[in-house]
Amino acid sequence: MGLRAVLTATAVMLATPAVAHPHLFIDTGIEVLFNPDGTAGAVRITWTYDEMYSLLILEDRGLDDDLDGVLTQAEIDTLNGFDMAWDPGYPGDTYALLGETPLNLGQPQDWTVDFREGKIISTHLRRLAQPTAVAGVPLIVQSYDPSFYTAYRIVGTPVVSGRSDCTAQTFEPDLAAADAYLQQALQELNATGDVEGEFPAVGAAYADEVRVTCGAPS
Repeated sequence: MGLRAVLTATAVMLATPAVAHPHLFIDTGIEVLFNPDGTAGAVRITWTYDEMYSLLILEDRGLDDDLDGVLTQAEIDTLNGFDMAWDPGYPGDTYALLGETPLNLGQPQDWTVDFREGKIISTHLRRLAQPTAVAGVPLIVQSYDPSFYTAYRIVGTPVVSGRSDCTAQTFEPDLAAADAYLQQALQELNATGDVEGEFPAVGAAYADEVRVTCGAPS
């Protein structure tokens, strides 16, 4: 089962009422990696799942039967990659842009998993399809689920590796504007329709983003 299928199944269990989005909450860490030639090469993403979702995953896999919140290393190892079997075309809820130009990200690789303080923490690396020069125009990494089943929040200080002349800053969305956009989109739906099944793709309006700016390449 792919990540989206797992998230959707969990959302169905947690959704009360149907329009109460989001259902899942993931704290996100971002690291942008530069190549030796100064071009941007990859993004490493960290996902820290909320305690409820983490508990559901443990129960589904028969882990932590004694409910002490402690897993052995062998049990943790069985979780590795649980969220990496992506369905074809799934964008991974991470988007990269150079200014306003979308950049293609590859499939996840080099994933890891851990379990701390009742939460599952996974990481994965996604390489840019083409090495990208960053100078003048910022490299932007956005984290969001278009369907808004999952709320991603970028936490901590974003990291830049491989260049010392770049800075990274996190920007939060205008929540009042996002809420207004959501309400307008919901009003446009047929009142007798399947709001959950037709829920508008408003996730981008709630997206946190990291902007990386750099000096001229050396």
